[in-house]
Amino acid sequence: MKKKSLGDGKAVFLDRDGVINEILFFEDAGVLETPFHPRHFRLLPKAARAIRKLNKAGFPVFVVSNQPGVGMGHFSLRTLAAIDAKMKAMLARKGARLDGIFYCFHHPQKGKGKYKKICLCRKPKSGLLDQAAKAHRVDLKKSYLVGDSIFDIQAGLGRGLTTILLGRHKCDVCALLARKGIKPHEVAGDLYEAVDLILAHLSPPRRRGSSDFAVSIIKKSLDSRFRGNDKQTE
Repeated sequence: MKKKSLGDGKAVFLDRDGVINEILFFEDAGVLETPFHPRHFRLLPKAARAIRKLNKAGFPVFVVSNQPGVGMGHFSLRTLAAIDAKMKAMLARKGARLDGIFYCFHHPQKGKGKYKKICLCRKPKSGLLDQAAKAHRVDLKKSYLVGDSIFDIQAGLGRGLTTILLGRHKCDVCALLARKGIKPHEVAGDLYEAVDLILAHLSPPRRRGSSDFAVSIIKKSLDSRFRGNDKQTE
């Protein structure tokens, strides 16, 4: 599929786990974790369709993800490369494409050897965004970041991106964001819904109808939820 660039530096940055692919539950350990092997990697429903819509709209799409499993010795760079290859192949079968992948392998406490450090690339710091912007001439302040954690939102806000938090069910995340005075620009149920919000920002103004009124009500509800959380923590 030939890319039709927007030509103005806009791009969309995606966290990986929980945004593009499923987060795994390891029953024996009782923990949620990133895929450690290609056989564990599964795309989330409609993720490929969402990325394909961004491709068709002319957005470069980049993954920016903390992957400390490499630094902690849970899996190797070779295994990660195999996971990436599977991800790209699964997306390609659905007509979707990523324009770049940027990872941080460090962990300040649990990293081994050179990976045990306080770095500039581990979200909530914005180093991964800076790397992508420099390599691909992206204007971060015109761009979007979609993620499912407070670290994602902090990284995006730190560089002036429009941020979208995934997962309305994560009320604990919303409460934590409010306590820290951090507010994403939008909240969406999944990546597909987030992409619709992004594309709506590019659409010309149109006559207000019943669907617009419904969206307005939803946004007012979200604003009230964040304001309510702020009041509870004052």
